[in-house]
Amino acid sequence: MNEEIPKEVLEAFTRYTPNLPARSAGKITSEILGGGLINNSYKISCESKDDFLLQRINKYVFTHPEHIQENYINIWQFAEFEFTGLRLPFPIYFDRTTTLYVDDKENYWRAFEFIDEGKALSIAEKPSQAKAAAAAFAKFTAAFNEFNVSSLKNSIPGFHDLSLRYSQFEQSLNTELHERRTKAQFVISELKKRELYKHFFEVIIESDEFPQRVMHHDAKIANILFHKKTGKVICPVDFDTVMPGYYFSDLGDLIRSLACNLDENSIDFENIRIRKEFYEGIVDGYSQIMNPHFTKAEKKYLHAAGLLILFMQSLRFITDYLNGDVYYKVQHPEQNLQRARNQLTLLNHLEDFLKKEYNFSI
Repeated sequence: MNEEIPKEVLEAFTRYTPNLPARSAGKITSEILGGGLINNSYKISCESKDDFLLQRINKYVFTHPEHIQENYINIWQFAEFEFTGLRLPFPIYFDRTTTLYVDDKENYWRAFEFIDEGKALSIAEKPSQAKAAAAAFAKFTAAFNEFNVSSLKNSIPGFHDLSLRYSQFEQSLNTELHERRTKAQFVISELKKRELYKHFFEVIIESDEFPQRVMHHDAKIANILFHKKTGKVICPVDFDTVMPGYYFSDLGDLIRSLACNLDENSIDFENIRIRKEFYEGIVDGYSQIMNPHFTKAEKKYLHAAGLLILFMQSLRFITDYLNGDVYYKVQHPEQNLQRARNQLTLLNHLEDFLKKEYNFSI
């Protein structure tokens, strides 16, 4: 048995079965699941009960674990009982009404069904996979078109708030790490030239033409389960950042993570490119589902999604670099500067690509 999982937690989630007397699950084994960057996840296998996914919530990242669990129960119940057609992993209760367990060290635990036939992909190897992932995230948001968005808690306040990120960037320019400021001057200058993206974001949040929607806020292919045999999408996963947001968040994240030929840690800046067929697959997959729900303004500025998210991510990397690497994990002192250059380079290519292919700019 993995020593990180307290016995009390395993007993809580294995002894209870709805509408039946408590019974032993028999022999229990656990397996650490990799891939998650924040929470600890385990596959729990029981001799006489179904396998399940157990997670310990990182309470230092999510300072109100009860909020993210409340959000999930709300969206799961809506998806389940409002005939949305959206499959979400069902939560496992450890008593009649409770799904969030707090152990004696005040760690927070929750459990879900384990979807054994599902697998996650780390990258999209072909445009059809990128399109399928985009359609899955679009179906997620579309399913909650009639949901009361204001009932969701903000699990990470200001997460995709571009005004906040730009303000943090400006504050970081006062760094006492003068050598870093000098090395970052090119990136700083190029980001300042693009302040119009911040102004456009402020138009979005002040306009009724851009309504708040239920957004996943971590839209990457690794958060989609594909069927091991058929390759078809089963469902999205990892809902800790589900909260109210705007149309650009998930689409922009998909473009940032899937449309580029190299990942965000690459320093091969000269060879960073936008893959046209992947970009088209992402936008087509997303818009085919969301177009019936989008406003005229959202449709008009659909291609702004990638620009806003790439600009925001470059801001976040350079801000952390100037602040001394206090947020993102780094393997060497220049990594956040390199990441910022990477995202800025991709942003520059996306700007050129959109002008050429779609005659679009903000």
